Amino acid sequence: MAFTAEHNERCRKDFPALQRSRGGPELVFLDGPGGTQVPTAVIQAMVDFYQCCNVNTHGNFPPSREVDRRLSLARETLAAFLGAAGPECISFGQNMTTLNFALSAAIGRTLKAGDEVLITQLDHEANRGPWLRLQDRGAVIREVRLKESGELDAADMAAKVTDRTKVFAIGASSNALGTVNDIALARRLTSAAGALLVVDAVHYAPHFSVDVRAMDPDFLLCSGYKFYGPHVGVLYSKPGALDRLPTNRLSVQEAAAPYRIETGTLNHAAIDGMRAAVDYLAGWGTGMTLRERIVDAMSGISAYEHRLAKIYHDAVGRLPGVRVWGPAFGGGARAPTVSVTLAKHSAAEAATALGAQGVCVWDGNFYASRAVELLGLAERGGLLRTGISMYSTEGDVGRLLEGIETLVRKS
Repeated sequence: MAFTAEHNERCRKDFPALQRSRGGPELVFLDGPGGTQVPTAVIQAMVDFYQCCNVNTHGNFPPSREVDRRLSLARETLAAFLGAAGPECISFGQNMTTLNFALSAAIGRTLKAGDEVLITQLDHEANRGPWLRLQDRGAVIREVRLKESGELDAADMAAKVTDRTKVFAIGASSNALGTVNDIALARRLTSAAGALLVVDAVHYAPHFSVDVRAMDPDFLLCSGYKFYGPHVGVLYSKPGALDRLPTNRLSVQEAAAPYRIETGTLNHAAIDGMRAAVDYLAGWGTGMTLRERIVDAMSGISAYEHRLAKIYHDAVGRLPGVRVWGPAFGGGARAPTVSVTLAKHSAAEAATALGAQGVCVWDGNFYASRAVELLGLAERGGLLRTGISMYSTEGDVGRLLEGIETLVRKS
């Protein structure tokens, strides 16, 4: 169903951070790519966990069995969120970066000197650094070229996936520029080469309905705190894929997926909170099954977010001395994240001025340091980034535009 301004007004009441009176100007949270605010339902789920079953798993007493039940339900819920075959595909970790280091280390043990791993110049370092480390094992790391448009060079991608390629690690969407990459092309190329496809969906999952069975990665990672949950990393593994990897694990750890890559005691309360975050999102959709409600809700929320992002994208691009980076809206899939530079102000200066007015936006490279460097923006302090979330309003966008217009006029 459609997610309208009326739905937005209702949803804003669910987020305590949006109701707080701090003194000074009311805060506008347009910083979603760095992490979203959390609804009351998620907070209550975590509080309830600590109040009723703050014990460890697999005990022969009721609170422990309740922890087992909640963790099992969380895996089932995240499987529905990603369109996975079942809960055995869902592993949890401290965050996406930690999980990806564990995954890359395990895959690295299967590589021989001279095997190639392909990454991109657009990605967040969390999907570059872990793979670059494999050079220590003799792997050859290659990069897909980033064009000035903020898009990956498809011809370069096709040329660099060869029979020597064993892994291709690519982001589904750029956290810096909003670009949505051609994962279908990446899958066709890797399938033909017999290579693994690892997808970073951290910036994609909050804004689009993810269907891992259609996307068909071998592994996909995302982070709960980007879609209204707590800080927990999620690893999807295609059935059977994780079982073949020599992961770091204790002798007492269960060897089967999804436990094979999980180390130590997990953050049980946060995992239950992430389950609550997905349930919260699903509550904005309709359908007979949880998956149907999730897909319906994400479709409506995505359309709402993209409409606001396009309003900002088009308006800010008309201001003198402002350059918008990344693909335009309307030319294909694009995340509702818009990054700009101002001719007379650094990104940090602009973010500081906006922050003083209560407008929360990010500046810098957002750990997409390779992309910012190649675009020639590193010495200028990077980009000024705005991200639209389900609780963002046209008024929020208006305040942001007013703040940037004031900066431009003072130049």
